[in-house]
Amino acid sequence: MLPEWAGIRARSRQEAMDWSLVLASQGIEPTIQYQPAAGGWVLLVRRADFEPGVAAIRQFHRENRGWHWRHHVASSEFTFHWGALVWCWALILFHWWGWAWGGGLEIAGTMNNRVPQTGEWYRLWTATTLHADLGHLAANATTGLVVLGLAMGRYGAGWALLGATLAGVLGNVLGLVFRQGAYVGLGASGVVMGALGMLAVYSVGLYRGVPGSKRQAIAGLGAGVLLFVLLGVGPRSDMLAHAGGFAGGLAAGLALGSLPARSRTSFRANLIAGMICGVSVVAAWLFALV
Repeated sequence: MLPEWAGIRARSRQEAMDWSLVLASQGIEPTIQYQPAAGGWVLLVRRADFEPGVAAIRQFHRENRGWHWRHHVASSEFTFHWGALVWCWALILFHWWGWAWGGGLEIAGTMNNRVPQTGEWYRLWTATTLHADLGHLAANATTGLVVLGLAMGRYGAGWALLGATLAGVLGNVLGLVFRQGAYVGLGASGVVMGALGMLAVYSVGLYRGVPGSKRQAIAGLGAGVLLFVLLGVGPRSDMLAHAGGFAGGLAAGLALGSLPARSRTSFRANLIAGMICGVSVVAAWLFALV
């Protein structure tokens, strides 16, 4: 080593890279070298900059104690699954079918407060496929295409569809439990809010086990809650169905987030989950139309 240079030893190349940024912020220009004789990676600085450089690195560690400089977070990018378009077309088909049948589907499948007395529990499912008019359908289909497509991209198409559908069913259950008086309900908004809840809680599973990442997880959850308020709260909204769907989506997202990544991405597992969802809806309609 030349007399006019001094070395600051780092434990790894990554640490040397991080320290070089700290030194550069103080106007010190280091040179990173790997020196086996010195025991590994070394930052070479001019001898006059050695003590200020060491002091800057120590100050950096004091200010960032307990916080790691860099973390690798896998699968944090946005991924959209076009399988959500199949769900949208299914809603359009149900609406066309109901129109062609002259409103018969609405009579057979809408949600109402008499379900516990009549035993028509299939309405919890059938109501999530019906819409009052084209505007209602368009609002749920366009919003649902985005949020369900993103949920499918994160959890798998079959898992996300099953989780969001069950969340919509939970929204109808909450309507039975807490709503007073006669009412009728229909629409896929509970399913849409379920997919949104699954997206909101995704950050909790994503950052699980990563030190110092609670803030990111809370921020992701908070963003989902704000979107719920923006999309699901309004004077004409079915607040109970929306809130139940969102809560169900949170629960489904936490449950799916605890599964091994291999299970969520498995084609076979997603196919089975999607088939369970499809069979449950078809069976509900068979009960409704028999």
